[in-house]
Amino acid sequence: MDSLLSAADTALRTLFAKPHAVEASPAAPFAEATLDPAQKRLAGALMRVNHVGEVCAQALYTAQAAVTRDAQLRSHLLEAAREETDHLAWTQQRLDALGARPSLLNPLWFAGAFALGVVAAKVSDRVSLGFVVETENQVSEHLQGHLARLPQEDLASRAVVSRMKDDEERHAASARDAGAVALPAPARLMMKMAAKVMTTTAHYV
Repeated sequence: MDSLLSAADTALRTLFAKPHAVEASPAAPFAEATLDPAQKRLAGALMRVNHVGEVCAQALYTAQAAVTRDAQLRSHLLEAAREETDHLAWTQQRLDALGARPSLLNPLWFAGAFALGVVAAKVSDRVSLGFVVETENQVSEHLQGHLARLPQEDLASRAVVSRMKDDEERHAASARDAGAVALPAPARLMMKMAAKVMTTTAHYV
């Protein structure tokens, strides 16, 4: 019951409350760039996609922490979720600065990621960690693509994305060190396909 209540609290805070970061945003040292309308729309759309990724990260880690019976692993997952809360706040700040909105489908994205986290964690802790590794690897690749597409002048957004990429790669490495198993190729392919649908949709909606 405590796990269910904690998960419900995370869902409500993620979807309906303003996130608060423990660490200052990497964007803080940079002044807002003067972007033309097309550049601003692109940067806003990309940051909306990144914000969706952080909504999903909250759901994934919360679900896995709720299911595992390993106290050390639960602590590891919750610490990763805390860092992802910083990312959630930073991406929200960039959306606000760019005059863009979060995805209207965030409740759907959260529910889907939570369900996947539960399924992975029910199989085994090592599979759950393997799911983290593959997710973070795909997110890192996705963020690298965003660095190639973001306007060069938007130093604030680029700083946030670059820091997020570093953190996601560290989360993947930590999960591997904790005993993650490699997911089979069909599972990795399905994850890529689902991510493609999500990122393409969130770019606009």
